[in-house]
Amino acid sequence: MKKEFLAVPPDACCGKAACAEPSLPEAKVQTALLSPGTTFRIPSMDCTMEESEIRQLLEPMPGIRSLMFRLSARTLRIDATDDALALALTALKKAGFDPAPVKPGHASADRGSHAHQHDDGHAHGEDHDHSHDEEHDHAVGVSGGIWRMVVALVFAIGAETISFFAPDTSAWKIGGMAVALVAIGLAGLDTYKKGVSALLRGKLNINALMSVAVTGAFLIGQWPEAAMVMALYAIAELIEAKAVDRARNAIQGLLAMAPETALVQDAGGTWTSWPVAQVGLDSIVRIKPGERVPLDGIVTRGTGAINQAPITGESIPVDKQTGDQVFAGTINETGELEFRVTSASDNTTLARIIHAVEEAQGTRAPTQRFVDRFASVYTPAVFAIAVAVAALTPFILGITWLEAIYKALVLLVIACPCALVISTPVTVVSGLSAAARRGILIKGGTYLENARLLNAVALDKTGTITEGKPKLVTWRTWGDANEAEIRIQAAAMAARSDHPVSKAIRQGLDADAAEVEAFKALPGRGTEGLVAGQRLFLGNLRWMVELGLSHPQLEAELIQHEQQGRTLSLLANESRVLGIFAVADTIKESSRQAIADLKALGVSSVMLTGDNATTAQAIGQQAGISDVRGDLLPQAKLAAIKDMQKRYGPTGMTGDGINDAPALAQADVGFAMGGAGTDTAMEAADVVIMNDNLMRVAETVRLSQRTHHILWQNISLALGIKSVFFLMAVFGTATMWMAVFADMGASLLVVGNGLRLLRGSPKSDDS
Repeated sequence: MKKEFLAVPPDACCGKAACAEPSLPEAKVQTALLSPGTTFRIPSMDCTMEESEIRQLLEPMPGIRSLMFRLSARTLRIDATDDALALALTALKKAGFDPAPVKPGHASADRGSHAHQHDDGHAHGEDHDHSHDEEHDHAVGVSGGIWRMVVALVFAIGAETISFFAPDTSAWKIGGMAVALVAIGLAGLDTYKKGVSALLRGKLNINALMSVAVTGAFLIGQWPEAAMVMALYAIAELIEAKAVDRARNAIQGLLAMAPETALVQDAGGTWTSWPVAQVGLDSIVRIKPGERVPLDGIVTRGTGAINQAPITGESIPVDKQTGDQVFAGTINETGELEFRVTSASDNTTLARIIHAVEEAQGTRAPTQRFVDRFASVYTPAVFAIAVAVAALTPFILGITWLEAIYKALVLLVIACPCALVISTPVTVVSGLSAAARRGILIKGGTYLENARLLNAVALDKTGTITEGKPKLVTWRTWGDANEAEIRIQAAAMAARSDHPVSKAIRQGLDADAAEVEAFKALPGRGTEGLVAGQRLFLGNLRWMVELGLSHPQLEAELIQHEQQGRTLSLLANESRVLGIFAVADTIKESSRQAIADLKALGVSSVMLTGDNATTAQAIGQQAGISDVRGDLLPQAKLAAIKDMQKRYGPTGMTGDGINDAPALAQADVGFAMGGAGTDTAMEAADVVIMNDNLMRVAETVRLSQRTHHILWQNISLALGIKSVFFLMAVFGTATMWMAVFADMGASLLVVGNGLRLLRGSPKSDDS
């Protein structure tokens, strides 16, 4: 593929828990549920700083094929030879990391499965899911962390109280310092561990800055403030982590939509409840009204209305009957259905959507890469300025050395780049999750941001603008033939053929078909048979000409139909034509509005199709597209995309993801239509429209615009607040209290602003 990503600078991360964002895959996001290799959980890896260190350690090793990081789960998947894997694990342990292998199926590494596997390879539904353990441990850890922070805050307030009210004696001072140390120890132990580790490696992150600032404040006699700052900082970190988790886990609620058990028919016909992980392919599963579909499958018996909102974003139920596809996580609202399982529990459409969004969250969008690079320069620059303030302000401003050092320490707290660094991943993850809820699967922040830049979108005809299947649009008798009789005769002849045009005629006539005798199908011409003793022919004009049944008036009428992109079939007996049947691939109801929406956004629409030029022009006219190009093979579509990129600039391509794959790959943003259950579509494009609705393309552009606006609002907020307090620290009376509140306030502001994307519709356009 033509897209590439840039590496994230190791200094870009602030080191806080809220920044533990999934890292960057080495290549374009793929939607296969499992990447090759072995997965390891590394508890101490929670930031891009640790990821960078591991990359530098392992990537040069011979035999290491790829590394896949997932910081949100603290896991690393290593694809390597056996010898290289052993050396990699040894190197990780020497570097202070403690990798522990994750068994296949554990949700901590590979989500989408409701059961995990034992060493013998057999899945057991009754096994306890490891992901539940991790979620429980995380919840307990957060709860314990909150209580620890509350106790730390109480001790910090105690230190402030002693400083303010207690007599100014050595005993009270020593007692107050001891209370302050307890507060710092309770709140800042993790910060000091990471801070010292960063300083030893010559890295300046927020943990290093806070460690230096709090230690310095304590040493210059500001121990009450040092304790309060560390307690407030730790509390702010917990609040930020919880807020960011809301964005990061927004898509995870989908996992609960697929039930953990299924009602399966065994060989004897008995229905038994089984864990979904144990249900094999081609098993027959029954779902009752009100139940969720446990697995993907094809309906074999019954009818019902299925709410497919979790997959397609459409809340209107879809009627299902024999032969229709159902998806895991959707809701059977009416009627009892039985279906044949077509996908394992860890490979359902829902599981692939969740996995694809998780992988997309690991990519770095253009704005995020810019912010990361900026932060990697900003932090050491402010540290240098703080040193200069401590060394020079006594001479320039005439203040004492202690006052100068205090100003420098305040600057170190203000220098925290967390609000800046958090601002982009929270916004991007919120945008990706908001899109997924609408049935729009965007495979990375790059495409989420780049969609707003599109000046033109190329559209395939069949299955994108049109329904993709023929339909009887009109028919009439010819001459004085009896309409009721012709309907029955045509339905009878069409019912005996499996040709798509014949099927469309049969479905469109909706009549009871009569018996057909001596039936014959003639390829390239039509069908022949006896109905009620009368020999009939149902076929194209060329056959009628060969039979001597055509004449100029008939041909003139057929030309008018052909100019509208219709395929004609004629019903005739041995002496004359009896009826004309016009079949066409009809335009989707949403297509006209979708083209109008794109035009309103300033995006030009161009139709690229392999169909003949006449049909293409007719469909283009109906859809409101003036630039129509027909008779295009896949390579010609690819050339057309290149031409559009020269003419319009950034260009999108919308197709079915199979024969349009070269064009989808060449386009700046490729949109695959009808991705539900279609592996090829999900792999070929950058954006997958799960419900075939072309209007989602314009919604993606709107969402991209909205995301871009919020991104730069957050960057402006973070830098603006920092700038104000920076000046106050140097020339005014800013305190460490004010600095930590400014840092906490800025972080919460940008997180809250980014989470706005999870609310409302992409149709709204925030400025």
